[in-house]
Amino acid sequence: MSVASPGTSDVAPAVLAEYGAICRQALQGYLAVQADRGAEYLGAAVRDYPGRGGRSLRASLCIAVARVFGAATEDAVRTATALEMLHNAFLIHDDIEDASEERRGQPTLHRLHGVPIAINVGDALTVLSLRPLLENRESLGLRVSLRVLEEAERMARETVEGQAIELGWRRENAVDLGEQDYLRMVLKKTCWYTMIFPLRTGALIGTRDGLDLDEFVRFGFFLGAAFQIQDDVLNLIGDQKQYGKELAGDLREGKRTLIVIHAMNQATPAERARLTAFLSLEPEQKVARDLIWVRELIERTGSIEYARHVAHGLAGAASLEAERLFRDRPEGRNLQFLRELPRWVIRRS
Repeated sequence: MSVASPGTSDVAPAVLAEYGAICRQALQGYLAVQADRGAEYLGAAVRDYPGRGGRSLRASLCIAVARVFGAATEDAVRTATALEMLHNAFLIHDDIEDASEERRGQPTLHRLHGVPIAINVGDALTVLSLRPLLENRESLGLRVSLRVLEEAERMARETVEGQAIELGWRRENAVDLGEQDYLRMVLKKTCWYTMIFPLRTGALIGTRDGLDLDEFVRFGFFLGAAFQIQDDVLNLIGDQKQYGKELAGDLREGKRTLIVIHAMNQATPAERARLTAFLSLEPEQKVARDLIWVRELIERTGSIEYARHVAHGLAGAASLEAERLFRDRPEGRNLQFLRELPRWVIRRS
């Protein structure tokens, strides 16, 4: 199945909007209890990132898979809401670790309130995500709820391990990296919590633990890696208003994206030495002329087009996996959403 096939419908944006609205409403209920607990320092700040919007991709994927396997929307909302909380907690901490300036078109939380409060807010969202997971017992029963918690623990562990790899590369100024190194990092840092966990928990909820969840890892990896590579591309050439973060922020932060890795491996020895020196600098030390030079190098080496090619290949593989995984499921809007996701991750802006 080609990810560039014509006639793609608007089901994906519509499902994201519908399930995103449901989860945001549930999320507001859970966060409202913070209004009188550390009110002036925690109450408003803990609602900041969730209140800025976002696509709710992870939450929507969890609900859609659960629905495809026969569950009611209400059965999956708590797990999806917990994932939204964790997602925003990860974003707050990532923004601090990356020294990012913008998130969803506004100043990052640590720029608004300082690093200590931002760290505490991220911790608060992490802790608060446990409540809906524990409340799963009301609709899913004790055994399935515990299985969802086990999946959440695995996802969180994989994610922080992936983040550790990326931060370690930056600390050590690692440059001898290849595509496989990047994909291993992305599997842990992005794919597990963006795609694999929602897929696995959705199937777990929908079948009440009646499937081998490892069957969903390949689909989640292909889909998540395509999503991350497209995000890396948008960071360089996207529309800043729609992208919601500072453009070229990955270069300032010294991230080893597939684009940077490819450029490094295609560069001449002199260019490689200069790029290595550039990556070793702190974000505030990277001046405009050096950023322009790196952008020119990336263009000369065809690294953006290479990354796009890899992303399209991964999305195509994800499409094939979707057909395999859901071939026996009844037709409907949720199934169409899952089939469309590989195209959507490439087409989004």
